[in-house]
Amino acid sequence: MPDTDGQLYLRFLTGNDEDCLRILYEKYNEGLTLFINGIVNNIEDSEDLMMETFAILASGTARYVERRNASFKTWLFAIGKKQALMFLRKRRFSLTPIEQEDVQNQESTEDYQPDYELLQNERNSMLYQALKEINSDYSQVLYLSFFEDMKPEQISRIMKISLKQTYNLTARGKTALKTVLERKGYSWNTSDT
Repeated sequence: MPDTDGQLYLRFLTGNDEDCLRILYEKYNEGLTLFINGIVNNIEDSEDLMMETFAILASGTARYVERRNASFKTWLFAIGKKQALMFLRKRRFSLTPIEQEDVQNQESTEDYQPDYELLQNERNSMLYQALKEINSDYSQVLYLSFFEDMKPEQISRIMKISLKQTYNLTARGKTALKTVLERKGYSWNTSDT
């Protein structure tokens, strides 16, 4: 039976097996970057934050304990989210009020196009764009569900919310996403998600 992701990471830590970390990086870097981008709305910053997240893993400063009910992926995405939120906090406090207004104006008028090499197909691209137009909590929950195939239990751990809140955010997010997609001329079919 092949090693789990958690076992690979622990093998990297205990045996300094660089290949284990490389395997995890190749498996998760794109999805983690897109998840972080849903929080910071800048692909270059998202790539930097993804690299910082893997640097934390490489340094061994984050504590991972393999458990049956908590996957490595959940733990990794929680670290990535924490890095993104710290980045936003730092950025907010390091800008002068005029610069903050400029950033807000730039972000609201910027017609950002994601790095399409990371997206697998037209449906994912359309969903990814629509997710950027809804509440960020809805967007994060739906991204983890649609693009990372995470279960509600995993999402609640990453988001640090209750399972009930996860279900509520998912339901509200789907409603908001349906509105955005229909406004863009796409039909909504719940079996597509």
